[in-house]
This record gives sequence, structure tokens and C-alpha cells, in this order.
Amino acid sequence: MRYSQAFIPTLKEVPKEATTPSHVLLLRGGFVRMVGAGIYEMLPLGLRVMTKIAAIVREEMDRAGAQEVLMPALLPKEYFEESGRWESFGDTLLRLKDRKAGEYHLGPTHEEIITDMVRRDVKSYRQLPLNLYQIQMKFRDEARPRAGLLRCREFMMKDAYSFDTSEQNAIASYEAMREAYHRIFRRLGLDYRIVAADSGAMGGSTSAEFQVLAQNGEDAIVACTKCDYAANVEVAAQVVPAKKTDAVSAPSKVATPGKKTIEDVAKFLGLPASRTMKTLMVVADGKLTMVLVRGDHEGNDVKIARAAGAREVRMASDVEIREGVGPVGYLGPVGWSGPVIADMSLDTGEGFVSGGNEVDVHLRDVVLGRDFQAKLADVRTVGNGDPCPRCGGELKSYRGIEGGHIFVLGTHYSAKMRATFLDENNVEKPIVMGCYGIGVSRLVATSIEQHHDENGIKWPIAIAPYHVVVTTAGKGDDLDQAAVRIYDELRAKGVEVLFDDRDERPGVKFKDADLIGIPLRVVIGKKGLAEGKAEVKSREEKDPTMVPLAEVAASIEQRIVAGGGRLRAS
Repeated sequence: MRYSQAFIPTLKEVPKEATTPSHVLLLRGGFVRMVGAGIYEMLPLGLRVMTKIAAIVREEMDRAGAQEVLMPALLPKEYFEESGRWESFGDTLLRLKDRKAGEYHLGPTHEEIITDMVRRDVKSYRQLPLNLYQIQMKFRDEARPRAGLLRCREFMMKDAYSFDTSEQNAIASYEAMREAYHRIFRRLGLDYRIVAADSGAMGGSTSAEFQVLAQNGEDAIVACTKCDYAANVEVAAQVVPAKKTDAVSAPSKVATPGKKTIEDVAKFLGLPASRTMKTLMVVADGKLTMVLVRGDHEGNDVKIARAAGAREVRMASDVEIREGVGPVGYLGPVGWSGPVIADMSLDTGEGFVSGGNEVDVHLRDVVLGRDFQAKLADVRTVGNGDPCPRCGGELKSYRGIEGGHIFVLGTHYSAKMRATFLDENNVEKPIVMGCYGIGVSRLVATSIEQHHDENGIKWPIAIAPYHVVVTTAGKGDDLDQAAVRIYDELRAKGVEVLFDDRDERPGVKFKDADLIGIPLRVVIGKKGLAEGKAEVKSREEKDPTMVPLAEVAASIEQRIVAGGGRLRAS
């Protein structure tokens, strides 16, 4: 492709709506443009990248034995009603009506539709196992679309679904998909961790996320520095300290004038924050609930909701707290008659300092189980320095972007929708399912979050819009002719080439090449041409290598293959 004929509308200024590196560079590099909040159109460069990502995903899914299908995006509400998600999915579901007042929605995910597809025709154990997938646009009415392609209302996704005769066989399908995902993420050139995760609105049990490490990642994850344990903090398990049997005095009031925060109370009493009890008041499905964690810990919203068995959990307002419990800043469990959830780290038999439910008053030596009763649960966020629940090593915190999610659904959908089969003994049983998602368009942005510098994008060669840019440094027919010869030689080898034939200064061309992230660059200059050589440089390299003109095409071909790129069939 000649640059002079290409549609690459780069921008010099950073768009005001862009805050993350990927959002900035996708807009500046002419990869995407925003149509509306959370809605983007893919320009030629962006589509080339997304198509390459989809091709890698498709190849590995096919290699793993999955079969591709395509389901509609516009779905009647009846299927979501069967599973119960028409109500439970909430406002995220994009709902609409047709001219006959029939109710529909745009698919955020397709568990119900694929289950219906299979239940229509799969009746016997002889037809299983089965794995079906699609690569298609999804729709979610995000309350706050942000970060460009990372959090959209419309996005491209690969979703696969496995169907098995038993939980054991479903785990085998899950492991096969796990290995396929490893191959996909390695081929994409991404540094990632596979972490234990929460299944969220999809349901299911066994669950793992493929988290791409990125400074601007929206997910917090922890990983052990000694073993392979890793988990999203929403499910990361804590190591509970051993319970002590030493006698503890009865609770006693202590005056703490004006001391409302954990830091102030601990300092005033000369205690570490770990000897205090932090009180969080939440409203769980409309019910005021007290949540207790150790003073040096933080509560985790997802864990709290799980412990409360609630679909919706929010922090209580100051008014709700004052009217329903006591003075803000001095709350505690002693004397509170409502529901209490206590983190397991408080179940040590030790006395803690808690609020006294009176202004300027706290209580010393409050013991869980003796002075108050509570539901015990893991509701705190695990973080840096915590011990690994698997090996006892030290956990380290990372930020990550979820690139893929795999989980065993079990019979969550098949039982509700009567997707059954007859086993070897002619007994009817529900099919055991699994679900496996990859955010294809999201990975375009995710790759940039991990691969960029102050000059622009640094695409892995496997997904770059073009393998190499060819340009001249200076003007002259001899330079142009040499550049055209190399351009033609590279194309003949199946190399994807962007020939920068614009009438621009070399510095402008080099900056644009760095901005859009072309991995390799060939420059024809007067001095090099006089010596029969051209400059060859990768996006990662500081200095170019002088390569004889006759060897340039072979040199570029070798670099592409070594870097995991694919040549087009001639």
C-alpha cells in the first residue's frame, strides 16, 4: 500500500476525551474514530489489526477442535426469560421493541442462544462433546463508557461454548480451552497472567481470567513470587492467622475525642492499625448490613456482595448510618442488632478496638464470638506482601486488563432451558457446559497499553497493520526507483508493506511510522544508495543496520518470521 493512497488520518494533538495511552494513540494514529459515547468505527489500520487478532483466535480455536457458528445479535426476550437474566442482567442489557411491541435485546453474550441451538438437535451422549464458537459484535449499555476500546458499548468478541456429558468431561474441555488460550496470548505477544476469577453475571464455578499486565489496567490482581498462584483480588484467598487462646479482658470504653479514622484512633491509643476493627455499613439488596475488617485491611465489594448473598450492594449514606446505627466514625458491632459480616482475619480470639456507637467513644478488647456474633467470610482485599494461600510465599500486586475469561458453567443454563441428553443407560441428564470469551477488539487497545513509548505504538509483528514501512531520506529519481524495487520485492515475498511515497520531510515520515507502530523500517538514503545499501531498523532498535540492497527483502522476511509474523500467500 502506498501511503499517498492510504486512509491514515493521523492527529498531532491529543484528543481531549482520551486519557489512557491506547485511547490517545488509537485516535492520534488514525486507527479508530468515535461515533458516540462508547461507540467506535474502525478505520483501515484498526481493522487490519483487529482482523489479525481474530485470525489468530480463529486458528487456535479450530486447532482445539471447536467449530465456528454465527448467532444473531438481535435476540427475542424469551430466551433470557428462560434463564432468568431478563431481570437479573439489569440496565446493562440494551433492550428495544419492534413495531409490533415485541420485546428484544442486543446480545451481550449468547449462553441462552447457543443452549437453544444445541437442545434442538443434540439428544444423545453419542453427539457429545461439542464446542461451538463465534466472533461477533456484542452490546452492553455501559453506564460510563471509558478508555476507548477498553470499555465500550459495542465490541467484537469471541465466545465459545462447550457441551459435555459430565463434570469430569467438562473439566477436560475447560483444560483444552485453557491451553488454546495460552497459545493465543503467546502468539499475540502479550505478557499475561492466568488468574482465579469470579464468574459474574454468566454464572458457573471453575473460573479463570487471562489478565494482560498493564500499568493502566482496571483490574487488580495478585501473584505469588514463588509458585504459579495468581488471582483477581475479587476472589484471591487470604491466609487466616492461627486462633489464640489467651484470656482477654471484657470490653471497656475509652474516650477518643474527635478521632474518627483508623489512623487517628490507632495513633491516639498507641496501637498498630492491625489491632483495630474497621466498620463498613453497606446496603445489601435494601438491607442495612455491618461489615467488619481489620483496621489495616480494605473491604472488597465483590467479596462482600458474595458473602451477603446480594445482587446489589452499595455503601450506606451518612443519613442511613445515623438513623439506623449511630454516629459516623464511631460505629461498632457491640449492641448492633442487625446483620453483621466479619472478615476471617478478625477470628483470632484476640481483642480489637472498635467503635462504641457513641460520639467520641471506642471500645477496647472486643472479641468476635464473645462480645458479638457475626457471619464469618473472606471479605477483604488481598494485596502486596500477603502470604500465598498455596505455598506461603509472598504475593505481589499487579494491574491487569482482562483479555480472556474461561469458566465451567455446569448445568446453570442447560437445566433451566432443558438442554438434555440420554446417557448410555437411556437416562435423561442436563448437558454440562463451559464458556470461553476473548475480547477481540479490546485486545487491540490492550496490546497498546503494554506496547508503547513516548513516540507511539510498538505493535508485536504478528498483529501489526503492516510489517514494514519503506521510505526515502531525501529526493531524487534514483532514491525513488530503489525504494520501489524494494517495495515490489517485499510484496512478492508476501510481506505487508507500507510505502511512504509522500512528499514530506524524512523526520515527518519517521515520526508517523513510529506513531502508528510499524515494527520494521527500510530507509533509502543517498549515502547508503551510493554504497549499494539501505538502512534496516526495528521499532525497538536505536540504530539501523546497513544491509546490501539485494539482501533487504530476505532480511526483512527473516525478521518477520522470527518475530511470529505471517507472510501473505503469493
